[in-house]
Amino acid sequence: MSMASPVDSAAAAPAEAAIAVRDLSFAYGLRQALKSVSFSIARGEIFAFLGPNGGGKTTLFKLLSTLLSSQQGEVRMLGRDLAGETIEARCLLGVVFQHPSLDGKLTVRENLLHHGHLYGLSGELLAARIDAMLSQLGLAARAGELVETLSGGLQRRTELAKALLHQPRLLLLDEPSTGLDPGARREFNGYLLHLRDREGVTVVLTTHYMEEAEMCDRVAILDEGRIVALAPPAELKARIGGDVVVLRGTNNETLLRRINQRFGLEGKPVDGTIRLERRDGHHLVSEIVDAFGPEIESVTFGKPTLEDVFVHVTGHRFFDGPGERDA
Repeated sequence: MSMASPVDSAAAAPAEAAIAVRDLSFAYGLRQALKSVSFSIARGEIFAFLGPNGGGKTTLFKLLSTLLSSQQGEVRMLGRDLAGETIEARCLLGVVFQHPSLDGKLTVRENLLHHGHLYGLSGELLAARIDAMLSQLGLAARAGELVETLSGGLQRRTELAKALLHQPRLLLLDEPSTGLDPGARREFNGYLLHLRDREGVTVVLTTHYMEEAEMCDRVAILDEGRIVALAPPAELKARIGGDVVVLRGTNNETLLRRINQRFGLEGKPVDGTIRLERRDGHHLVSEIVDAFGPEIESVTFGKPTLEDVFVHVTGHRFFDGPGERDA
């Protein structure tokens, strides 16, 4: 089943968009990290860029957070053109980087205090903002503790408090759950939902965690510098058209051909397995095992996930191994 073009609706981005990107490309020498990327993100939306290392997430994040200047294409953020209004755009942004930007030798409050000074905040206003952030993020009791003594989850909350101190309307997060245990990750994501629902903040994040992408309003799947799919998570999974059945046989090429002849199914070889998509996958599993049992080493089936969507549109698995370079 073919996927709809992910950028069909991005050509004419709405005037109220928090971010509007058109034909954005970026290269490191001869290596093309982004290839004519176009999309728009509505205000008050939680939006995720999902993809493996090397897909282009990091480069896109650096461009949106103004760490890199664009080489080709247009980026507008909250009505500002990043090419000519970079400083103005930065004042409206909150950014949480993948790697910690806190000073571990300072306390939580001292980190916030110095960050506030960078945005021109001082005196009673800054003190009030700091107290509000500490309270909202459950850090008030830890305000006087050195950051280096905090758990990973508390450090991540401190990063978020710092990014929100100047009350930005747009929050950019690069792999925000990196290093967090499942409980801390759920807590952190819950606060992002609070920011959207209670504060009206637009949240844009990069991630390789499927469950993190699932909680977002829309997801853009990046692969090899292109957006290959863009829609709400449920819509993306619905395009699969049924359950996903994964087989591993003694001879996949022969087994795939015989399944096609017997059942009329167009399976797809993916990294040493055969992937099939069909409604009522449990019935198909039973039929295939009955027909070709001795040729099958393993078989699984389940409802589509975002990883299945990735395989569906790219033809390969969602690799995120240590040997790959991010881009």
